[in-house]
Amino acid sequence: QVQLVESGGGLVQAGGSLRLSCAASGSIFSRNVMAWYRQAPGKQRELVASITKDGSTNYRDSWKGRLTISRDVTNNTVYLQMNSLKPDDTAVYYCNKFPAFRWEYWGQGTQVTVSS
Repeated sequence: QVQLVESGGGLVQAGGSLRLSCAASGSIFSRNVMAWYRQAPGKQRELVASITKDGSTNYRDSWKGRLTISRDVTNNTVYLQMNSLKPDDTAVYYCNKFPAFRWEYWGQGTQVTVSS
């Protein structure tokens, strides 16, 4: 059974940092590239960062230098360290395999709100 549980979001001031966590079921974690996505109000969900099974990472251009994605194979957990946060980063953040489509299973996400 696929399970994705995101946590770590919250309210933070501009310039602050947050570390998001995603506990994934073994079946999805071990077989796939994992990624973080976000969905801002009124916008479509978009890819933020991804990490392969061997640890290679890729980031959306607008995020480069502010993000670090990592995965813990012992605990089937994916992390997203976000620094220098901006109000435009306000969104619900989700983790999932990459690629993942809207009709597939998604967790509940974690809300990140950045105040100016």
